[in-house]
Amino acid sequence: MGKTYRPWNPNQQYLLPPSVQDWLPESDLVYFILDTVKTLDVQAIMDKYEQEPRGFPPYHPVMMVALLLYSYCRGVFSSRKIMQACQERISFKVIVGDDIPDFRTISDFRKLHLTELKGLFVQVLRLCQEAGLVKLGHIALDGTKIKANASRHKAMSYGRMLKEEQRLTEEITELLEKAEAIDRQEDAEYGKDRRGDELPEELARRQSRLQRIQEAKKALEAKAKAAAQEVQQQREQENAGNDEKSMRGRKTQGRFRDSCRQ
Repeated sequence: MGKTYRPWNPNQQYLLPPSVQDWLPESDLVYFILDTVKTLDVQAIMDKYEQEPRGFPPYHPVMMVALLLYSYCRGVFSSRKIMQACQERISFKVIVGDDIPDFRTISDFRKLHLTELKGLFVQVLRLCQEAGLVKLGHIALDGTKIKANASRHKAMSYGRMLKEEQRLTEEITELLEKAEAIDRQEDAEYGKDRRGDELPEELARRQSRLQRIQEAKKALEAKAKAAAQEVQQQREQENAGNDEKSMRGRKTQGRFRDSCRQ
């Protein structure tokens, strides 16, 4: 009797549209960042868009701020990788839903609002500190290494508070500079309008992709058959050579025996 496997259907259709929140535990960091960013004042960013009412509606600044901050907390700095994560990773989909920004949009948003982002990110880190967090993903919040339950109740002097804010500002600046450097490098490597991992046109469409896969499979089978025939021919040649050597050896032995009789 054959092994029984779990049912698998990658084309499974849902009777009701799924909610990505159902696929991610409430304790995930993304919810904390979303709830924190929603408390921020992003009017300075919105004012820039109000000055230019024409064109397509921009992505909501709160969404973009949350997306960038969450990405950097998770160690994802490339705008191309952020876009890819929005397509593939549930936690990123919790932020953007089905309206995924292009990597160029992500990069341009960071560049356009760099000053505002620095201030907003520092506000988030200060709020996280006050809430008792020691780390926010990959970002260290407590420079003094005090445990969360102790630092939450410890009074912080004004001088210490300014020093800590300066440290957080420097850390945020470093993160944003790293993101800019990676985007610049990838722009030079792939081109400004390419992600770098695009499939060739004939592989991007399903019908032509299936045809190309079948063609590639037949080509590999033909190469394997040709290789097997080549190996067989080499063996036959080696065997023929061995037979010839064996025959010459027998002839030599025969002549030697004849000379001994004489």
